[in-house]
Amino acid sequence: MKITPGKQKGLKAVSDARGVIAAAAMDQRGSLKSAIAKDKGIDKKDVPAHMLEEFKTIVTRVLTPHASAILLDPEYGLPAARARAKNAGLLLAYENSGYDNTRPGRLPDLLDIWSAHRLVGAGADCIKILLYYTPFDPPEVNDIKHAWVERIGGECTAADVPFFLEFVGYVENGDEKGIEYAKQKPEVVRGSMEEFSKPQYGVDVLKVEVPVNMAFVAGTKSCKGDSAYTRDQAKEHFRRAAAAAKKPFIYLSAGVNNDVFAETLDLAAESGVEFSGVLCGRATWKDGIPIYGKQGPKALEDWLSDQGVKNINNVNSRLTAAKPWYSFYGATSAAALGD
Repeated sequence: MKITPGKQKGLKAVSDARGVIAAAAMDQRGSLKSAIAKDKGIDKKDVPAHMLEEFKTIVTRVLTPHASAILLDPEYGLPAARARAKNAGLLLAYENSGYDNTRPGRLPDLLDIWSAHRLVGAGADCIKILLYYTPFDPPEVNDIKHAWVERIGGECTAADVPFFLEFVGYVENGDEKGIEYAKQKPEVVRGSMEEFSKPQYGVDVLKVEVPVNMAFVAGTKSCKGDSAYTRDQAKEHFRRAAAAAKKPFIYLSAGVNNDVFAETLDLAAESGVEFSGVLCGRATWKDGIPIYGKQGPKALEDWLSDQGVKNINNVNSRLTAAKPWYSFYGATSAAALGD
């Protein structure tokens, strides 16, 4: 397996000295605007752009000394990108926030005035897109999504920049947090990892959900009631999903709190899967939103410098089990892939 110089350079820029991706995520837009509006007691449409820029900049400045990279968006995140620590690489999101809710299938869209080439010009070491996806959607829906990912893969290949694909499972008109979906989730995640490992998509790193809902794993601290799987079954789901991947993969925190994500990574380590790190957002900083909303930027900075740093280090401490992204290709270093 050879990797082109540009892709090699980009992956190296977002990894730590071990070749593990210990990245923070701060590309939320619509959901962040809603959360700030709620805590400020104002309407979502009245949240000014500078407030999102300020929030992202503070989070980036305080947390990136403890991260290998930061994921931001080009809409509100470019001032934050300039404030990141020198050690941290930059991933930029290419998709519009949200999805088309006028028809079934949660179809995605790209930012109008951006391209892979332009994102690289804005300083991106890697390009990331988010896709709502389930292998169990009708073929006419997934055909659209497959072609969409292929186009972006082609753009990233042309720009010689790594392509990170994040896919988030869902059920149309269903409850993704409920026990019924929890039972389907292992196959949704496994099938998605298998699909987007195919060469035609040009994906370099899969950014994936864990294949279980920790709230339904019996015997975990995260499980408060009914369970969908035993601990051993959950570990087997981790292994089956990992076996389907033909590309390096990293886990996303998917909005859970810090303790739950830490316990999730412990379970991944116990299952012996070879994941290559994390892209962790809300599990690190989301409890800072009400502080920012009610008390302002200085209070957010103080909270992040204490609890936010503890949160990111709590996640980082779980990455001893992670393997370098290049080891997925049987290489002992990133440079060996270019030989």
